[in-house]
Order: sequence, then structure tokens, then C-alpha cells
Amino acid sequence: MELDPDDVFRDEDEDSDNEFYQERESTKEYAVYLVDASPKMFSTTCPAEDQKNETHFHIAVSCIAQLLKTQIINRSYDEVAICFFNTREKKNLQDLSGVFVFNVAERDYLDRPTARFIKEFDRIEESFEKEIGSQYGIVSGSRDNSLYNALWVAQGLLRKGSAKTADKRILLFTNEDDPFGSVRAAAKTDMTRTTLQRAKDAQDLGISIELLPLSQPDEEFNVSLFYADLIGLGGDELALCTPSAGQKLEDMKDQLRKRMFTKRIVRRISFIIANGLSIELNTYALIRPTVPGAITWLDSVTNRPLKTERSFICADTGALVQNPAIRFQPYKGKSIKFSVNELSEIKRVSTGHLRLLGFKPLSCLKDYHNLRPSTFVFPSDKEVIGSTCIFIALHRSMLRLKRFAVAFYGNPSHPQLVALIAQDEIVSAGGQVEPPGMHMIYLPYSDDIRPVEELHTDTNVVPRATDDQVKMAMALMKRIDLKDFSVCQFANPALQRHYAVLQALALEEDELPEITDETVPDEEGMARPGVAKAIEEFKLSVYGDDYCETSEKIVTEASRKRKVAAVNAAKHIGNYNWEDLADNGKLKNLKVTDLKLYLMAHGLSVTGNKEVLMDRILNHMGK
Repeated sequence: MELDPDDVFRDEDEDSDNEFYQERESTKEYAVYLVDASPKMFSTTCPAEDQKNETHFHIAVSCIAQLLKTQIINRSYDEVAICFFNTREKKNLQDLSGVFVFNVAERDYLDRPTARFIKEFDRIEESFEKEIGSQYGIVSGSRDNSLYNALWVAQGLLRKGSAKTADKRILLFTNEDDPFGSVRAAAKTDMTRTTLQRAKDAQDLGISIELLPLSQPDEEFNVSLFYADLIGLGGDELALCTPSAGQKLEDMKDQLRKRMFTKRIVRRISFIIANGLSIELNTYALIRPTVPGAITWLDSVTNRPLKTERSFICADTGALVQNPAIRFQPYKGKSIKFSVNELSEIKRVSTGHLRLLGFKPLSCLKDYHNLRPSTFVFPSDKEVIGSTCIFIALHRSMLRLKRFAVAFYGNPSHPQLVALIAQDEIVSAGGQVEPPGMHMIYLPYSDDIRPVEELHTDTNVVPRATDDQVKMAMALMKRIDLKDFSVCQFANPALQRHYAVLQALALEEDELPEITDETVPDEEGMARPGVAKAIEEFKLSVYGDDYCETSEKIVTEASRKRKVAAVNAAKHIGNYNWEDLADNGKLKNLKVTDLKLYLMAHGLSVTGNKEVLMDRILNHMGK
């Protein structure tokens, strides 16, 4: 069975007839960026790479702007809103003081990022003080609580959509670890209580609140003063929350990138184990290639996306066919008619569930059984309570007995057998390296496996490397081995340039963003003494001491043919007096083939029409 290269990386569930099929809207994310705009965010500075000081407000705004440019490419259907609090002006649906929701015309407060939205937000610092303004929204003797109002506004923005079909998040940027520090004791207790209750109400609605703290240059952000209770940190989680990464712009960008690009659920499936016992699993696509976005056809006048509609026309009458098309299959001289629903039922071989069939030793699973990227599965108690407990028991037993599970799985029109391989958790000093769970390997059909053909016959003598050559090759590979290599470390330069051009066009930028080609060989690293010595020793072991490397190019079959053709052309042109032909204007009497032979003999280009060839010859002769 021939594999489609595009289908190899396609997610396993793309059949619209499947009742368990979930549109990409099910993994849509709604995010609200809450940015503290108090004077402290503008007065606190951190050193940047170019030795210039950057304010915390600039760091927060720059991070969000960069993430919006990335998000509009990777997750264009996610929706975002940007909200400033501790502001002089107010702009929000609830008309609360100290909160300003940034937006542009013809766009909802919570909507997909657009080119105009990103372009205007890039210039927010230039007009912020004039149009929005900064002030302390929480001061002693006042009942105004801008943080409470900001959480209320963010919760109102995230009322859109259902928590079951979308992830809702609030990302909070601030450098104030104790927002109620200037308020008197009684008022401070009351304002702290109401703010924490507002945060809890949002979390009860399925909205997660995440903190991105910005530390002072001489003082670390103390999460335990207030925000640990607001975001629900305690115990070990509080100890792991170290806000030291917020010192520089690049550090904060990395932190925000990790928060935004979390693993998305491909789909939720039911794992039927035995006797009606089933648990819920989430599936994740760990690695997928990044490809350019799909082409969207736009109307030439309104520049709006076009919607494709298909109509059937009767060949006899020319009228539009209103009723759905009826399909048929010839059988014994008769046409057996099928409706669309009947065909859908015929194609429905499986239900889309994952059904356990049994277990086999891990030694039975071969490397060539893995035809396509695996899917990672992890339990979920969201719909079926107890799924995690049952999954852990099964997971531990498979690891202990060194078994993998064989299961039946697939969409309605493409059922297949899969292998579930348990993966234990791997933890290092830096944290978790590999999570516990199972990898779902898609097993091949019998005709997917081909017998290995012998590359060489017995009559041919195959050169074999000596032990010394193998030893030198191993030493070379150890020298040039990339430590902690990951395919995710290298970006596709062609794809990066493609999106850089799109970004420059959309944002009307004068210059293209700088693109770094990370696939270029590391010449500096290859020139290190240890690596250069290993290369030289390997070369001597293979070619010997008598090998002389010259600057001449290796003669290929194509170059050999070109040399032979040039020699033959030189012999042929000797039949003509080219100087006389050029002086008397008789070159036009020759055939194009003869003109090309002259050019070929002198190593000149032979492309173009007859006039171009004649001019090229005259130029070569100095006429």
C-alpha cells in the first residue's frame, strides 16, 4: 500500500462522518492579557542586550506583540484581548474605573488578532500616556480596586464560548508583588478578600489565571505575599515558582512562549477495556511538521473571503438539481441505488473508540512497525471519573511485565490495529524530561511490509571497512555529536522567510525581519582542534598517506559529456572561415546548429534565438 506523504503526518481523526470527530474549535483558546500600567511599571528599568535600559512596561508590551505575530501564524483561530489596569482612562463594557481594554475598529474586544490590531499595538507606547495614562488604582483611603475591576472585566470578556470546547486563560503582567501594601489594615483585609473571591469565581468557571512576574533589579518578586493565593499556589508549587526569569526581555519572551504554546488536545477518545469498562483518554500530537497556511481566496473588490458553493445541473434539461444526488452500483444488470446516509453507514466500520484486544511482549514490536508519527495518550477525569486511577494501574502493570497493549482503533472508514506502549516518567535535575503515559503506535497492514531485497549479489565484491577505519569513524562521530539534540531546535529557513514576507506586507514594514538560517554548518565548531584532528585521522585511515587533495572539481559524467561535445564542436567549426563570414555579414546564412557549435567550442551560452546567437559570436570575435 503506497503511503501519501501528506497523510503520514495527518491526525488520525479527520472524517466528518465520525460522531466523535471534534473540530479544531474544540482546542480553541481564549486569552486575556492583563498588563499592569501603574507608574512603577514605567519607572523600573532592566538592562537590555544593547546596554540600554528597558522599562517593565516595555518588556510586557514587546512580549505580547511578538507572541501575537507568532500566534497569527500558528494558531490563527485563537482569540485574544489586551487589557491594561491602573490606568487614568477607562474603556470596558462594565464601565469600571482604572481598566482600559485596547482594541481597534471593526474588531470585538475578544477576537482573532488581525494585522491592523498588531500594527496599532506595536505603537501603543508612543501614545499611551496621552490616550490612556497611568496612575495607581489602589491607594490608601480609597475604595477603588483596579485589580478587582481588571479580573471582573477579563471574566466578562471570557464569557464567550463554553469551557468544554475552549481553553480560557488570563495572563497577568505586573512587578508589584503586594498590590494592597499601601492600604490600611481593615480596608486591606476587605479588598484582599474580595479580590481573591473574584479570582476564585473566575477559576470556578474554568478560567485559569497565570502570573508573569517582573522582578525588581535589586529585589525579587515575592509571590507568597499575595499572588500565591490568587493563582492557587501552595506547598511544592510555591517553591517551584521562581520569577527570576523576568529580568530581561528575552527571558520574559521565553517564559511567555512556554505559557502560550502548551500541548493541545487533538481529541478525546474512550478506551474500552473489558466488560463495558471504559475510561477517557486525551490524545496529543507531540511532533508535527510546520507547513505554510492554506490559501484563502478573496473577493477582488471587498477583500473578503469567498465561500465556495457547488451546484449540479441536469444534462438533459439544464435545470439545477435541487434534490441530493443518488448514487448507484450496477449489480446483475440492475442499478442498486444508495442514499448518502446509507453510504455513510456502509463505510462506518468502527465507532471511533479504542478497544483493548490483548497484550504481547515488547520484543514482538519491531522498529519497522511504526509507519507514522505516534500519538501520545494521557487519562482525563473530565467526563469519566476514575479514568486516571485505572490508567495508572494498567500503566504500571505494563511497565512491570514489559508488555504492550494491542487495541483496535481508527476512524469509521480507516480502522486499524494500534500498539499502546507505556512510557515511564523521566526526571532530571532541571525537572521532568519525559511525562508518564502511553504512545499509540499505528501498526501496519500485511501489505505494508515488504521483503528486504539484497542490494548486492554474490558476484560483486562489496568493500568493507577495516577495524581501524570503523574506530576512527566512531571517534569522529563522538567529536561532532550534538549534545541534547532535538529537531525542534532548528527552524525551517524557507518557511521563516515566507512568514517574514507575509508579516512585512501585512504590517507595512519597510524592512524584512532578520532570518537566521540554523541549518548552515557550524564552520567555527568544525574548525576546533579536536574536531579537525579527528577528521584528519579519519581521512588518513580511509584514503591513506598518499592521498593528495586538489582544488580541481571531480569529473562527473555530465562534465565529461560536455568536454566531448566541445571537442567535437571545435573540429566541426574548422570547416568555416568565421572571420570572413563575420566581416561579410554571412553569419545569417548559417544554420542555428552551426552557430551553436561555435559557441559550444568556445564555452559560451547557446540559449536564445538566431539573432542573439549571432550577436554573441560577433561580441566574442570583437566585431
